[in-house]
Amino acid sequence: MSEERKETMAAQNQESRAPRNNDNRPQKREFKGNRKPRRNNNRRDQRQDSLESKVIKIKRVTKVVKGGRRFSFSALVVVGDRKGSIGFGTGKANEVPTAIQKAEQAARANVRKVKIVNGTLPHEVIGRHQAAKILFKPAAPGTGVKAGGSVRPVLELAGITDVLSKSLGSRISVNMVRATFDALSNLRLASEIAKLRGKSIKEITKAKEV
Repeated sequence: MSEERKETMAAQNQESRAPRNNDNRPQKREFKGNRKPRRNNNRRDQRQDSLESKVIKIKRVTKVVKGGRRFSFSALVVVGDRKGSIGFGTGKANEVPTAIQKAEQAARANVRKVKIVNGTLPHEVIGRHQAAKILFKPAAPGTGVKAGGSVRPVLELAGITDVLSKSLGSRISVNMVRATFDALSNLRLASEIAKLRGKSIKEITKAKEV
């Protein structure tokens, strides 16, 4: 082996053993003491704790497979604070408590506000979902909740104390609950309608009386 080749190999070995320069690597971020505090979710937790839950229906679901039948349970749960907040959810599991827990979690994530005037609805409304159709009418104080089946718990947990209702279609529990939520979501206050039309509340009320 020639001397020049020995020298080049020795230089390459020295370069490989030499410590690498890490200046080009991205430096780690140094966190200072003036970090912003994390967002406080106490209000949200308090609002979630104030919600009441009620199981509307539990049914057993059977699935036929090659080895036989598999049984599971589905639950329909409604939550509300009786102050205008209401939500519903469904859950499915192999055991009833787990299905109820899943349905309650889905209901708490689906909470919405309902417009209520003096414990009743601001106006007449019809809710629809697939074959289900329900008519709701405002009622005088002291009338109570004139509803049955799976509609009554929804209205009670929403905080409605006086209302008239009539089912005009299918009476499947899930469809009736969804139709009820459709009706409650379509409610509008007189102030909102007056603002959209560019009129005063008195003009709208007079037009209804005529």
